[in-house]
Amino acid sequence: MKQYLESNKQRFLDELFDLLRIPSVSADSAFKNDVRRAAEFLRDKLTAAGLDKAALHETAGHPVVYAEKMVDPAKPTVLIYGHYDVQPADPYELWHTPPFEPTIRNERIYARGACDDKGQVYMHVKAVEAMLATDGLPCNVKVMIEGEEEVGSDHLGEFVAANREMLKADVILISDTSIIANDVPSLEMGLRGLSYVEVEVTGANRDLHSGVYGGAVANPINVLCEMIASMKDADGHITIPGFYDNVLELSAEERAEMAKAPFDLDEYKRDLDIAEVAGEAGYTTNERTSIRPTLDVNGIWGGYIGEGAKTVLPSKAFAKISMRLVPNQTDAEITELFSNHFNAIAPPSVKVAVRPHHGGLPYVTPTDSIEFEAASLAMEESWGKKPIPTRGGGSIPIVALFERELGLKSILMGFGLDIDALHSPNESYGLFNFYKGIETIPLFFKHYAALKANQ
Repeated sequence: MKQYLESNKQRFLDELFDLLRIPSVSADSAFKNDVRRAAEFLRDKLTAAGLDKAALHETAGHPVVYAEKMVDPAKPTVLIYGHYDVQPADPYELWHTPPFEPTIRNERIYARGACDDKGQVYMHVKAVEAMLATDGLPCNVKVMIEGEEEVGSDHLGEFVAANREMLKADVILISDTSIIANDVPSLEMGLRGLSYVEVEVTGANRDLHSGVYGGAVANPINVLCEMIASMKDADGHITIPGFYDNVLELSAEERAEMAKAPFDLDEYKRDLDIAEVAGEAGYTTNERTSIRPTLDVNGIWGGYIGEGAKTVLPSKAFAKISMRLVPNQTDAEITELFSNHFNAIAPPSVKVAVRPHHGGLPYVTPTDSIEFEAASLAMEESWGKKPIPTRGGGSIPIVALFERELGLKSILMGFGLDIDALHSPNESYGLFNFYKGIETIPLFFKHYAALKANQ
């Protein structure tokens, strides 16, 4: 196995670069054909790797790529999940090199999707190829790669519900998360949920001259900013009534265990070029980004933003707002609470609208299962040290759906780093991490097969 991986390293990288060159941006219909090209690329590579039934399965949106290799019905089945769509690359001018022309600098691959999730999902394609080409597969494998994760996996739920028998497995393996550091392996045991909304504030029935009407008519941008600012108090606490009612509070003992994970606050601030961190009072930075819910403005616009000046009171102002959720909160509940509150705090001088986009439930995986133990043993064998269980701050909305529709737990065995700049200009992924993933994934299969056999 090691010899095969070493002798094919450059080919693996070259193929990943070909995938990264495809601008598979699911949020923008202008890239629809490119999204499909990425799906076709993966279908062909899964076939070349030796898997069977590799095909595109159409949905009302972008297609799902599926393939499998059933070596023995008596053996356990691992269902690999990932996504081939990527975030928009905007603003392009902030990229040091073109986002869809992958470049290596300082042992890191710079490109949109390098880590999220093309680099990580392609590790699985190459790991399965390596297993089939050398020692064989110790488990059956099914691969499902979707093209709508970055826009909420709108149609994957329908696909999963309609194909439960095809997707039947024992565990789901996902690499779309991170480790603490290249010398500190970790396994994420939980994800936050998500509620994502767009709001609109309307004042007058047209844009107005700011000299003629300024001071007498409400400015929707000013009103929107005041409304958003009121949603957090001086301690960073979200003021929406009922927002925290169902939040699962961790015990002092659980928080103490979390605090054992290595974290350098000064390095964190240096990396982000900030003088101080901010957030909910009474919680550490790691707790704020994992076990506490949040409310953040992801975009805000309105009025004139072109070159030069145009003195207007805009008729409308807009914002996109995301709320990360923790166990016992649901996206449906939080979206409703937000909508009710936003309407309640709107002054009579404006009209408001809330448009929900997408959401997902929080997720926690048990650490005492055979599946989690197999992942822990795999990382321990690969790194030479036991991984630290952590909770992630991001969301993979489909994970909770997998458990509901398929009755399966998901193992979050990612290999990214916090410095990878996901969703930002100059996204990157370490060469070390890409190759370490290809090396470690077969070890999960080995240990999982052994543990299941002794169950």
